[in-house]
Amino acid sequence: MLLLCGLVPVQAEDFNSIVLEQVARMPSGGGYATTREAHTALNSAVGDAFVVRPERAVPSYCSGATYLVFLNALTAAAGGGSLPWEALRPRAVPDGVGIWGRWNSNGPGTARLFHELGLGENFTEYERARPGDFLKIFWNDAVGKKERGHLVVYLGLEEKDGVPHVRFWSSNKPNGYGEKSVAKSSVKRAIFSRLTKAENIRNAGSIPRKDDYLAGLLTRESNFAEALRMSGVGGN
Repeated sequence: MLLLCGLVPVQAEDFNSIVLEQVARMPSGGGYATTREAHTALNSAVGDAFVVRPERAVPSYCSGATYLVFLNALTAAAGGGSLPWEALRPRAVPDGVGIWGRWNSNGPGTARLFHELGLGENFTEYERARPGDFLKIFWNDAVGKKERGHLVVYLGLEEKDGVPHVRFWSSNKPNGYGEKSVAKSSVKRAIFSRLTKAENIRNAGSIPRKDDYLAGLLTRESNFAEALRMSGVGGN
């Protein structure tokens, strides 16, 4: 049993279920954009006193959509109890700065955050993955300035006309919030992040304000081996 912020006992295996419950409560559609309007809408969706109103975050984008699910999962796990809310609220910060700046960065932002705070485990094997894991998809082999990626909630593998597909939920082009399925062969690299120790979010103030590795990915290239090492993924 785990105690989130010393409040409510939660079984570790239930966190994936909590994540999926929050996905089911998210809006549908609303359009996809990475404009200033979308950033402003995300900020307006996260208010004071642990209030998240995802319907305000439209249009949306993938890191913002998954971050709202993350916040709602933490709130649900806490049973309405206290969280380091000011540290968690999305703000206009550069990549790698604060909790949101880590989540929103290029490269393995979510996995790096999970590793820094001990929020859960990061891995690359589809065989280990479960619905409700967070997943960073790399559409190309680049990590950093030239990468093309997508941050999603993993829903499982499926076959379409005999072709393996990856099914996930996120804010997807062009419609926004919703599920999508892509050929597994189109995913060049993948890092799964599973929330298992949500109570460690209380240590949000213990990590450096700025993560230099993630911040640097705006202007430089990394590689997948370095991304895994910075995410605590061994044996790769």
